[in-house]
Amino acid sequence: MTTEQRTTAPEHPRHLLAALGRRGYLISSWPWRSLAYLVSTVPLAAVLGFGLVTVVLPWYAVAQRIVTDRPVPGLLILLLPAGLAVAATVGVPLSIGLAALERRRLGIVDHRPVVSGHRFVANDVVQWLRTRLTEGATWREVAYAVFLATAVPVVYAALGLLMALNVTLLAGPWLAGSEVGPVAIGIAEIDSARQALPYAILGVAMLPLWPYLLGVVVVGQAAVARALLDSGLDSPAVREVARSRARLVDAYEAERRRIERDLHDHAQHRLTSLALQLGMAKLDVPADSPAAAAVERAHEQAKELMVVLRDIVRGIHPRALTDLGLLGAVRELAAQLPLPVTVTADPPELGRMPERVESTAYLVVSEALTNVVKHSRAASAEVSLARTSNLLVVQVRDNGSGGADPARGTGLTGLADRVAAAGGRLLLSSPAGGPTVVRAEVPCPS
Repeated sequence: MTTEQRTTAPEHPRHLLAALGRRGYLISSWPWRSLAYLVSTVPLAAVLGFGLVTVVLPWYAVAQRIVTDRPVPGLLILLLPAGLAVAATVGVPLSIGLAALERRRLGIVDHRPVVSGHRFVANDVVQWLRTRLTEGATWREVAYAVFLATAVPVVYAALGLLMALNVTLLAGPWLAGSEVGPVAIGIAEIDSARQALPYAILGVAMLPLWPYLLGVVVVGQAAVARALLDSGLDSPAVREVARSRARLVDAYEAERRRIERDLHDHAQHRLTSLALQLGMAKLDVPADSPAAAAVERAHEQAKELMVVLRDIVRGIHPRALTDLGLLGAVRELAAQLPLPVTVTADPPELGRMPERVESTAYLVVSEALTNVVKHSRAASAEVSLARTSNLLVVQVRDNGSGGADPARGTGLTGLADRVAAAGGRLLLSSPAGGPTVVRAEVPCPS
């Protein structure tokens, strides 16, 4: 299938990397966001680093004694498996909790949602542990915790040294002219304010570079966080389902509403009247009359057609979507399916969104769950809705046999057109053997 990359640039940058290339970066909120992200990282990295040192230190002590040919105390040997046991029992759940925090904290510098790759597990501790320990998402989160405990402190320490050097350059004229005496700046030694003046000018010239330097460091850390903590649809076989981008959304919505109104106000009312008249005729026709059976069949067919037409009208724009909003309508839809469907939302109360966004998201969920029931042979499915300030991410995942292909007429290509019409994109991951994941990203202004 031919894929097409969508490259529409938003009016405002959605993440720090895009903001770094903008002219007004220095006077925007992004440098302050970068600083907030860095400062909030420090306590997390410090706690994780201390925990990692506590586990590694006994191993280092044992290795040092073995190298220097000294006896290893028995207590020190006992600390080795004890440290590993503590790391396994505490480290994994801690990494999962930390990852959940990091997905939210990443929103400081990146407005794109980061969706967890964990599968839903019912309230069963043993099943939860078994599932989490066999998921790739868990070990990626452990890797991120190790990254925070090792690489981040080294990079931040280098930043601290550069910052201390910059402060020394700026304060050089005051320090050199005071009782402190000669000031060492790198390999140079300054003993007068006059000698320190060029270095102070250099320090002033470096100040505008700091927001960019901090931004680059944060971009690198955020990229690692996104790579390890985002589900990425949990499969290398990820394809963007896209075809036409030229869709007139407003015209489509107007036409859809016109069809819905005509069906509801005209066809449905006339059919109701016909069913009533056939019901009255059935009462007037004697039961033993030859026409009685024909009138009875016509009456039943009219009632069945009313049900079909009502379902068609509901499918065009479900009443629940208008009354309950997206989350309520999706939960109502999930309750009607013949297999268990778990619905989660982040935040728990999504709130109302523009009608175009809600109808598009509902269509994605409805079509994807229909495919699950008809084609996947799945035992269960999960629907997750995640909303940030300017994006809604809808993800439907099942545990079926996989192998979904838009080219085989499962409705995904047309669905991708509809999502593209709303300015978003549709992603599909469906390797042989499953799982199948359909993910839609739809712009959602506040």
